[in-house]
Amino acid sequence: MQQKINKLGQLKKSGWESGSIKDEMRANLIRKMTQNEPVFPGILGYDKTVIPQIQNAILARHDLILLGLRGQAKTRILRMLVNLLDEFMPVIEGSEINDDPLIPVSKFAKDRIAEMGEETPIAWVHRDKRYGEKLATPDTTVADLIGDLDPIKAASLKLALANEEVINYGLIPRTNRGIFVINELPDLQPRIQVALLNIMQERDIQIRGFNIRIPLDVSMAFSANPEDYTNRGNIITPLKDRIDSQIITHYPRKLETAIQITRQEAWMERNGNVAVKIPEIYHEILESVAFEARKSEYIDQKSGVSTRMTITAMEQAVSAAERRAVMNSDKETTLRITDLYAMVPALTGKLELVYEGEQEGAVNVAKHIIGKAINNIFKKYFPDPQKREKEEMNNQYSDILNWFAKGNFLEIPETLSNQQYKSKLDSVPGLSVTAKKHTGKDVDNLYPIMDLIIEGLHQNSKIGKDDIDDGRTYTDMLGSMLGGMTGFDDDEFPEE
Repeated sequence: MQQKINKLGQLKKSGWESGSIKDEMRANLIRKMTQNEPVFPGILGYDKTVIPQIQNAILARHDLILLGLRGQAKTRILRMLVNLLDEFMPVIEGSEINDDPLIPVSKFAKDRIAEMGEETPIAWVHRDKRYGEKLATPDTTVADLIGDLDPIKAASLKLALANEEVINYGLIPRTNRGIFVINELPDLQPRIQVALLNIMQERDIQIRGFNIRIPLDVSMAFSANPEDYTNRGNIITPLKDRIDSQIITHYPRKLETAIQITRQEAWMERNGNVAVKIPEIYHEILESVAFEARKSEYIDQKSGVSTRMTITAMEQAVSAAERRAVMNSDKETTLRITDLYAMVPALTGKLELVYEGEQEGAVNVAKHIIGKAINNIFKKYFPDPQKREKEEMNNQYSDILNWFAKGNFLEIPETLSNQQYKSKLDSVPGLSVTAKKHTGKDVDNLYPIMDLIIEGLHQNSKIGKDDIDDGRTYTDMLGSMLGGMTGFDDDEFPEE
């Protein structure tokens, strides 16, 4: 239609009808649901919680706010609301506020129609241009959002400041007949939030110096972090009262969902000459790191643990494996335990520590959380070494532990080639037998699983471990007790 209709008269004859933005979103949502089209593609873990609530809000023609901790896909969801708009929308050509050709509201549009009548030019605006967004910052002004007088425009057009044409419209009026989003709403100063009250309730704006009200048709949406209510600012009560639906977001509740998100978002398939394989059990360990962090006493839980942490952590781990392979001229490699500890920089930059955590240090806390995650997944697939079996001969870890007890040690530098890595692990009697019981014919993952067993035994205080800058060395527990232990108990951290 937009290719053929470019005059007001043509638009009227076409049968096109004006409609409110919220009715448009509602109709398109119903159509998508009827045709089983995904409304929020790529958003995982919200199918039974957040997404149904958003759909209910749109069906009710509500303005909404997404309330949740950082890294819960709030902004991504809000930006997807634009997909509920018609692909193209007609406006009066040249209008700054997307004037409806059949119901103009600005002086510019009214004057143009009065002058040109049925020949008034019509432009078609794509849905992407009907979305506006502002990150709330303390320096945001009413002029930014609503508008103000423009003395320069008045001087250049030789108009009085009382003329409506000298108005410089803000972001919200320029998104008329569209969706406008304000992120981190509590960061907006209270006096600026007051300026939104008319838009939220009366659906119009007032520009200072003009005794007029300009009606707007805007769907408003917001995001906020609960931490902001107490630490940096708050949402004023009259504005909260005018936001129709408050929807609480959350972190992934299942490990499987978290794995899917990281697979979808992390850059794991590199464009280099090295192929990095990631055993499924290592995916579980990595996501378990976030789950452990979200209940750790060393982490400020009010600040949250973003899903971005596991995404960047996966990229760090893959990079560590890639770097090692490049140094050894290996064409492919598999993730190792050493690579998991290469995630530490991704954790230290994204975890807010409480006082006890600050005392222990960010690096120690990160290693502690990684160790707990490794231990959790280890115990998920292997017998708990802490639970002694009735007959010591049946203990499948006996050969491994006896080898260390005889004074042997296992040194695994981080730059070991694939062949050297396999040779080191093969030197431990009973290790491959134990791994094969749980990997079956999955030969590709055999050595990473063997590596996991060794680290799991260490996390359960069955063997000792010395961390050095470029690798790790496992020894008999008694022989390493004076040298310090990795793996924290519930009361204190080990010596480094």
